Amino acid sequence: MESNRGQGGIQLLLAAEQEAQRIVNAARNAKMARLKQAKEEAEKEIAQFRAQMEAEFQKKLAASSGDSGANVKRLEQETEAKIQHLKSQAERISHEVVHMLLKHVTTVKN
Repeated sequence: MESNRGQGGIQLLLAAEQEAQRIVNAARNAKMARLKQAKEEAEKEIAQFRAQMEAEFQKKLAASSGDSGANVKRLEQETEAKIQHLKSQAERISHEVVHMLLKHVTTVKN
């Protein structure tokens, strides 16, 4: 009878060990599944963030290139205005400069 009881105890221990192994395997599988799910969620968030950053970059790029066109036009207008101002100044004082040059050229000093 004691051998039956010992045999039953061994069977009970083997069953308990198998149950523990099943629980550990189930926990390991659940952990691996959760890690895989977390990785997929992280990759999805990264893709969304990358798309958002790319869209902002393209928006800023378009805005800055549009601004440079406006800046070029504004600079051209300012340059043209300055050229016209200098021409009018030169035209206004050219008679005085010619008169001064003639005076110095025709004056003889001892």
